[in-house]
Amino acid sequence: MRLSIPAVALSAVLALTACGSSDRGEPTAPAGDNGFSQNEGRPQRPERDDLSTFALDIDTASYGYAAGRINDGRRPDPDTVRPEEFVNSFDQHYPQPRGDGFAVHVDGARLPASHEAPGDTRLLRVGLQTRAEENEQRRDAALTFVIDVSGSMDDPDRLGLVQDALHYLVDQLRPTDAVAIVTFNDRAKVVREMTRVSEKAALREAIDSLRAGGSTNLGDGLVTGYEVARDGFRKGASNRVILLSDGLANTGTTDADRMLRQVREEADKEIALLGVGVGSDYGDALMERLADRGDGFVVYVSERRQARDIFVRRLPATLSLRALDAKAQVQFDPKTVASYQLIGYENRQVEDSDFRNDRVDGGEIGPGHSVTALYLVRLKPEASGRVAEVRVRWLDPKTRQASETYESIAAADLSGDFAAADPRLRVCYAAAFFAVSLRGGDGARDVNLPDLARIADDAAARLDDRQTDDLADLIHKATRLT
Repeated sequence: MRLSIPAVALSAVLALTACGSSDRGEPTAPAGDNGFSQNEGRPQRPERDDLSTFALDIDTASYGYAAGRINDGRRPDPDTVRPEEFVNSFDQHYPQPRGDGFAVHVDGARLPASHEAPGDTRLLRVGLQTRAEENEQRRDAALTFVIDVSGSMDDPDRLGLVQDALHYLVDQLRPTDAVAIVTFNDRAKVVREMTRVSEKAALREAIDSLRAGGSTNLGDGLVTGYEVARDGFRKGASNRVILLSDGLANTGTTDADRMLRQVREEADKEIALLGVGVGSDYGDALMERLADRGDGFVVYVSERRQARDIFVRRLPATLSLRALDAKAQVQFDPKTVASYQLIGYENRQVEDSDFRNDRVDGGEIGPGHSVTALYLVRLKPEASGRVAEVRVRWLDPKTRQASETYESIAAADLSGDFAAADPRLRVCYAAAFFAVSLRGGDGARDVNLPDLARIADDAAARLDDRQTDDLADLIHKATRLT
């Protein structure tokens, strides 16, 4: 059953009960020394807590960075590995909703025989999908590119890659779109004020003029970029600041939260921040924090084909929004579920009581985006009936009206054999537990890379999909590194 619920009245009541909170909330979770939640890797019992709540996230930088490291013959730092970003790097082809909200897709299967877990443990997939948008339907865009030109960017695979992608993007944008360019090294510099794409020659000249050298004052670059974006703000258009950097800030403000406090008034949820990370030495933590707190997302690119794909396929999908402050909440039934465990999303957790608190940040989701979350669910003996109900809540980008939709799943829906499951579900499993294996910890002992490689190979053969081929190849390479 699926239901859409306008929730303005309920939001007002909740806002009154939360009047003692800070001016704006944020997803929080207790963190251990490694930055992950203290509950990471620990199954939860629904008798004690039947709710799992998290902000939606479409970041993929963790997977892109890990792929770049492995292709260079090195394993990624475990602290940069986030399973949800591995999973969300792959197209799922979920059915789209008819309206501007979300379609909720819930399915699952038994675990593969190679996964060390009790036999009553199941894989549960939660998929959320927004409606795609034809290019002709999108609003004009006003894009401010904030480009790192410090000495660490002086490489064809960094600044050269950025310049190539920018030239490619300028060719794809409409004449009525507009672009501004800000650079930063020791200090920020406005290379080009907001300029219509119809003036391509001027934009190309600005892109070609970029040269690398000096230190990395990322904070000054970001503040200046938002000032330029606000000065060139186009009402009714999609206004974005796009940061292109290796994230290795070393002078001026280097703390993500402090940077964002400096630009919050300029942004005010009207100018989202998108991050594009480059470079084999990469400030992952800083770039991820900036994107999460800046109402945007971050990707990582290491080669020109990938950069062009990001700029032409993924970037346009962010130029409009389907949902603001989107959150998901999964409620597990203690009559059928002995325990559950969310794979990843440690730094996107939200207090259960804040699911309907619309002052607490969620994720900003554009047209045609999907978000996937995987759970390991241990069923009780002879379980039957409902296992879980999935709810997603979001604000309409124009009216700020809150809506919800939901879907449920039963034990029988999780009884199918893994080998017969949807190939894209198997890709999700392989990607998620590839990440679990790379970052180590208790869960890494339950899987092994050769088995994950075989699962990815089989899914790739069935899907004839380049993304999945790349995943299978990457797992094979990682296996040889161990």
